[in-house]
Amino acid sequence: MSGSEVFADGLLAGRVALVTGGGTGLGRATAAELLRCGASVVIAGRRADVLEATVATLGEGAGYVAGDIRTEAGAQAIVDDAVSRHGRLDILVNNAGGQYFVPAEGIELKGWRAVWRLNLGGTRRMCEASLPALRAAGGGTIVNVTFSPHNGLPGMTHSGAARAGVEGYTRELAAELFDDDIAVIAAAAGHFDTDALDKYPPTVRAQTAGGVPMQRLGRPEEHAWMVALCASPLRMALSGAVLTVDGARDNFYGGWPPAALTVGEGEVPTEERRPPATR
Repeated sequence: MSGSEVFADGLLAGRVALVTGGGTGLGRATAAELLRCGASVVIAGRRADVLEATVATLGEGAGYVAGDIRTEAGAQAIVDDAVSRHGRLDILVNNAGGQYFVPAEGIELKGWRAVWRLNLGGTRRMCEASLPALRAAGGGTIVNVTFSPHNGLPGMTHSGAARAGVEGYTRELAAELFDDDIAVIAAAAGHFDTDALDKYPPTVRAQTAGGVPMQRLGRPEEHAWMVALCASPLRMALSGAVLTVDGARDNFYGGWPPAALTVGEGEVPTEERRPPATR
């Protein structure tokens, strides 16, 4: 695998990274970038066949472990496997997560709990299971992947609430672990061109891209670069932060000027100013 497009060769040489949900999408792109930066990488997920196929494309330095972060024992087994292979753990990327599209009033309690168990609970389990190894390595980085826009995603209320919980957990954990030289950072991902969109019609993909000021979906490697930055020597300066790479989607409310505001041939009306008072 060739070197990073952004970072110096060997930036993460000698480091060991564990990426959950690393078999597809942003997790796969993250694993590839960490490898390019010199780290050894273990990807984790529930489907061994998907993980095996991904490792075959990633090449030397990559391995996988199948496991379930939804249980304490499953999270611990994943961490133990990574540490037993490489003798240490320096970087944990909590990328695994998921949700389903449903109006807020249609969410059953069982579905709400399932999404929270995976997104927030899984993040907590992996962090707690990894802390002894990170401390033993003399410090490291935890990156918790959330999502943008932060102004809400109708139809995914359960996940939006859980991801907000992850960001709060990130800030609190960062404060507790600062003296251990462990950075804890949230990476809020916007709309990226990954295989996760393949289940939707082309019109949905086009509409999603139209909601981004750049008028395009993000490239997965753009997210991966942010994660690599979080694992770099800059990591402690970023600890506790929520870093957003979404093409400015968080602050975008549509093109300017909005059609409802224009008059005539598309010009925006200008408020008339009062003349200055005379003495």
